[in-house]
Amino acid sequence: MTVIELVKVSKSYPTDKTPAAFDISLKVEKGEILALLGPSGSGKTTLLRLIAGFEAPDEGSILLNGNIVSEQGVALPPEKRGVGMVFQDYALFPHLRVSENVAFGLKKMPSRERNEKAGNILALVGLSDYKNRYPHELSGGQQQRVALARALAPGPAVILLDEPFSSLDPDMCVRMREDVTDILRKTGSTAILVTHDHEEAFSMADRVALLNHGRLEQHDTPEGVYHTPLTPFVADFVGKADFIPGVVQGGKLITEIGCLENKTLFHEDAEVMLMIRPDDIDLRPNPEGHARILDRQFRGSENHYRVQLPSGQIIHSSQHSVAYYPNELHVDLQLQITHIVAFDKSIMDQYYNEIRE
Repeated sequence: MTVIELVKVSKSYPTDKTPAAFDISLKVEKGEILALLGPSGSGKTTLLRLIAGFEAPDEGSILLNGNIVSEQGVALPPEKRGVGMVFQDYALFPHLRVSENVAFGLKKMPSRERNEKAGNILALVGLSDYKNRYPHELSGGQQQRVALARALAPGPAVILLDEPFSSLDPDMCVRMREDVTDILRKTGSTAILVTHDHEEAFSMADRVALLNHGRLEQHDTPEGVYHTPLTPFVADFVGKADFIPGVVQGGKLITEIGCLENKTLFHEDAEVMLMIRPDDIDLRPNPEGHARILDRQFRGSENHYRVQLPSGQIIHSSQHSVAYYPNELHVDLQLQITHIVAFDKSIMDQYYNEIRE
C-alpha cells in the first residue's frame, strides 16, 4: 500500500538560481523507511516541507494514502495531514513535562485515555521513569526520544525526521540510529528521514532517494545505490569511489588494473571510466609488483590504504584491521569486483567540470 506519492513535484524560490525540487516522482510504501539523502542545498529539506504541508509545490501533486493533499488549488494544512514531525532541534516545549509534551497532540482525547496513551508511548521509547522531568533535565538522546514519542502518539500516517541526529556526538548518534530504527519497526511506522550522511541512510532506510541540485538522481535500495550507482555523482557521494580510465576492445573492458567484462555494453573502442570501491581491491605483497603503497589510515575495523599505480593514479583499498603493510611496499592488485560499473568518459568529464564550478 502506497502511503506517500509525489508526482512530478517542482518547487522554486526567487532567490535561487536552480529549483529546490524539480520534476520529482517517488512513492513510499506502508511501513517503509525512506531516506532523502544529499548534500546541503540538494532539496531534501524542501521536499520534506512539501510533504508536511509547510510549503506548497509550484507544479505536481502530493498524495497521502491515495488522497491529494497538495497540488495547484489544493493545499491541505499540516495539522490535517496526519503527519508526525521530528525536528532537527526537537522543538520540545520547555515549560511542559515529558508526559505533557508527548500528550500535547492528544487534546481531543478524554484525559484518562490521553494519559494512558502517552504512558504507553513513553514505555515504548524507554522513558517511563522520566515522565515528570522537564526537557532541560534530559540528555540529547533522551530529548530525541521524547520528540519521537510526541510524533508517534497521535498515530500519524507518516513520521518525518529532519536530520534528527545532527546535534549528537558520534557514539550517541550510532546508538540513537539503532534505537529510532527499532522503535519505527516495532510500531510499523512509515517514515521519511532527511540526512546528508550516507552511512546513516544505509543503516536505517529500506530505500534511498538521492538528490542533487533539486533533482532525483536515484531511488533504490541502499545496496543498489552503493553497488550500482546510475550517475557519477551517486557513485562519488555514497562512499569512496576511484575512477580508472579504460577502453573497450574485443568486447572487453581494458584498464590499467585488469581486463573486465563489458557488462554495460559500450561500443568497441569506447573510452570509459571504471568505478572502483576500496573493497573491490585486495592487496598481495610482491617485490616485483607494479603498484606501490603510499600510506595507511587505521580505522579500527579496517586499514585504509592509498596505492599508486604505474601511471601515477592513486586508488584506495580497504583491508582487514590486522592486514598491516608498510609504506613503499610493492603489491599486486587482486580484483574482487562483484558489480562492474563504468561511465562514458564524456559523462565523467562533464561531472568533473561541474565539481570545479
